[in-house]
Amino acid sequence: MTAQVDYLAVLFTTTSGASGDLLGSDEKELVQLVWQLVDVKNKKLGKLNEVLIGAEQSELTECAPDRQDGEESVFTVTGLEQALNQFHVGLTNEVNSLGAGTSLCVCTDGQLHIRQVLHPEAASKNLALPNCLNSFFDLRKEFRKHFPSADTKSLSVQSMAESLSVTVKPEGTLEPPAMLAPTAVMDPTAMLAPVTATLQVQSMANIVLALLSEPFCHSFLNPERVPEKFESGTCSKTEQVCDNTVIRARGLPWQSSDQDIARFFRGLNIAKGGAALCLNAQGRRNGEALVRFINEEHRDMALQRHKHHMGNRYIEVYKATGEDFLKIAGGTSSEVALFLSREDQVIVRMRGLPFTATPDQVLAFFSQGEGPKEACPVSGGKEGILFVRFPDGRPTGDAFVLFASEEHAQCALRKHKNILGKRYIELFKSTAAEVQQVLNRYSSVPLIPVAPAPLVSMLPTVSLLPSPGGVRDCLRLRGLPYTATIEDILGFLGEYTHDIRPHGVHMVLNQQGRPSGDCFIQMRSAERAFSASQRLHKQVMSGPGQGGQRGVASRYVEVFSCSAEEMGLVLMGGSLSHTHPRARSGTGLSPPPCKSRRLSPPSYSFPPAHSIMPAEAAGIFPPIGQVLLSPRPLGPGHTYYPASAQLYMNYTAYYPSPPGSPSTLGYYPSPSHLPSPGGVVRMHGLAYKDLLNTIQGYQYATEDGLVHSHDPSRTLLSQPKEWLCI
Repeated sequence: MTAQVDYLAVLFTTTSGASGDLLGSDEKELVQLVWQLVDVKNKKLGKLNEVLIGAEQSELTECAPDRQDGEESVFTVTGLEQALNQFHVGLTNEVNSLGAGTSLCVCTDGQLHIRQVLHPEAASKNLALPNCLNSFFDLRKEFRKHFPSADTKSLSVQSMAESLSVTVKPEGTLEPPAMLAPTAVMDPTAMLAPVTATLQVQSMANIVLALLSEPFCHSFLNPERVPEKFESGTCSKTEQVCDNTVIRARGLPWQSSDQDIARFFRGLNIAKGGAALCLNAQGRRNGEALVRFINEEHRDMALQRHKHHMGNRYIEVYKATGEDFLKIAGGTSSEVALFLSREDQVIVRMRGLPFTATPDQVLAFFSQGEGPKEACPVSGGKEGILFVRFPDGRPTGDAFVLFASEEHAQCALRKHKNILGKRYIELFKSTAAEVQQVLNRYSSVPLIPVAPAPLVSMLPTVSLLPSPGGVRDCLRLRGLPYTATIEDILGFLGEYTHDIRPHGVHMVLNQQGRPSGDCFIQMRSAERAFSASQRLHKQVMSGPGQGGQRGVASRYVEVFSCSAEEMGLVLMGGSLSHTHPRARSGTGLSPPPCKSRRLSPPSYSFPPAHSIMPAEAAGIFPPIGQVLLSPRPLGPGHTYYPASAQLYMNYTAYYPSPPGSPSTLGYYPSPSHLPSPGGVVRMHGLAYKDLLNTIQGYQYATEDGLVHSHDPSRTLLSQPKEWLCI
């Protein structure tokens, strides 16, 4: 609006809760609406209008002055919808009766009456506001154009009236309350009396007349606007986003969209593409969103909606940074930018697609249906489909599809879990920010780190991968029934049982302490291990108690030969790929069994104890380094089985696997220039009690041998110093 308006409707609202700078922050409903028309060209005031809302307003009516002189109209209604209708009809009739012009705009004291009261409550009740409430003039900002030194936040109707030497004579016989004095301080948590609202409107109307008159001759141009619809768009990672314009909303329903977020912040101006839903590590929405507003003023008003409700859920609102927003909504792919460049499109996400799915199959999936209402054409045909792929071009099973209207999108969502090929397809309403986030997740490093930072980040790590060329004198059994016991495994090996080394059967447990289906067996020679793998590979383990105990489900077992280093890698939490024996990925398998003399028969001879760290490791923490380099031998303890029994019959007693296991293991040697050897072993993901079973039999020197990673002053080891546990 570049021309001077013909009429200004000076408006003031009152809720049943806080007032002043906290107006609308407590989510209380509107109870009073007061307005007065100002003829801008003729500099005249219309009559004062007041609407009281709700049945409980009978008490307020009793407190209101008697206004039967024709200068004021008072109405009592039962709800917001009736109040808005009364406001719109009364304002329209008054403008038409004057006949001096048609352009009309609202004027309020600050932003809160429009942005924090009328629009949020109307949105929560699914009510449409009159068009004249989508734009307004902020009287404080218009006043500052002539008084630049004034602070907008500290301005009030009383201070502006005092600066302009405006006096107001209240209608009726009631005297103005003390709180309207220029020196009085209003309590923002108290509800305003009805007479206060009418006096505020009268003061504002006289301030407008003063600004229109000499010497100011003010022109009311370019009103503030409230967007009727959220505008989606893209954001580049190179874009500069101000930290003072971003908030984080937490506690959103998982099915909420960017339009729902814009509805929650109705009345505030969200930047184009400024609503970004956050995804968790599995690619699903985690109930959080980052919202970017056009300026700091709107961000501050958004923070006042902390713990306001979206449906039955309250939403927490916190400050965030521009970097946080760019991590979620920023993108660099030109393909995505081209896909999202089509405006006024509704995005639907497809999940669970066959890897061989083609654009033609997707188009056929949405076009199928018995009637025309069941068909939902994709906007742009094949160009309206974006498949999500890994960096090497392999499909991920996800895709995004554009639809021209909300009606077509809702029709598409009704095909949720319909079949494409041999798979059912999940469909969700999506956003532009989610498209960027999913593409970023699959095409680059994860947005959420999957592993914690190193304990000592500046120290180099030592690879745990086994060195090539090791003797492959071990067997790996994969695909064992979960009910298989040691006796079943020995029965499956048959004649090769005699080639098993003492204490050579190692069952692998998962993080829950249950069998993982894997087992490692140490053989006496690489030749016997190779022979066993050739003969037993993919043989079926079945029958009524092959191990003399019980039967197991029929299942073929894969048998591979491997080295002791590869076995140790898996038992320490690593993993051997099916296709590459030296590939590694973090799993939660059990660590090496503790070869403790106290759990072994006296007849078994132990080789000399070896250090588990390189001798050249220097000592960042000398006590731990010395302990791990010099294990203390312990004498044999109580025997859990007869010494004459066959060893393989009691391997479960020899090697009790701990219930949990470290998900990562890191060794950090000290720099070579330090005089004493040592190092740090970091085992992440293991509970304190489970640490006691992970490494045993190593002596330590001081009480600081085991340190909590979050509090270096704490020690986790307070029992008698018989074992070292990491």
